[in-house]
Amino acid sequence: MNQNRVAAFGGTFDPIHNGHVEIARAVVSEFRLDRLLLIPAHRPPHKRSQGITDAYHRYAMSVLATLDEPKTVVSTIELESPDRPYTYETIERLKGNLEPETILFFVVGADSFEEINTWRESERLMTSTNWIVVTRPGHSIASSHLDDRFQEKIIEERDAESAQMSPDEYHIYLTRCVNKDISSTEIRRMVRDGESIEGHVPAPVAEYISRYELYRE
Repeated sequence: MNQNRVAAFGGTFDPIHNGHVEIARAVVSEFRLDRLLLIPAHRPPHKRSQGITDAYHRYAMSVLATLDEPKTVVSTIELESPDRPYTYETIERLKGNLEPETILFFVVGADSFEEINTWRESERLMTSTNWIVVTRPGHSIASSHLDDRFQEKIIEERDAESAQMSPDEYHIYLTRCVNKDISSTEIRRMVRDGESIEGHVPAPVAEYISRYELYRE
């Protein structure tokens, strides 16, 4: 039986940038994904007190950024949710919508992964999906914060291709396949200070930011 491989890549994407696109492209290739779901958050629970750009703009920029990525689809699963879900709730909803034999991955940055113990229902989340942990150049991926039972689930990038995958067994894959050292925070600062963001975001995204005068204030 052929097993579909699907990954969920969530984030604020405020704005989406070339680093995000490179992550999507790299994990699609490295993990032989059939589909990658890019999931803009409605308003992440840990950022509810911060100013977040309107969900419509972040969705539109995400679509523009991935027009040339045939296996990447922008999902509205969180934007359409009335209750602003936690990550574990989104993953469980996704699993309910996928075929039973689908191998599901959750893509997360190393900095967020190091804070996983502070997430709502973290143990439930850790045991409900495979993880793909990515990092920026020069940054290590820490795993000492994990319990022993999760430590045993870690698979280094070099071993990922040969790992046996099952819908009922989950692993944590550590990967350093991303080379862009850039952040949305820095892009917002650059726009605010009148600096060019060419080369940091896809051209259609730069045009969108300019057209709607985002991040000016």
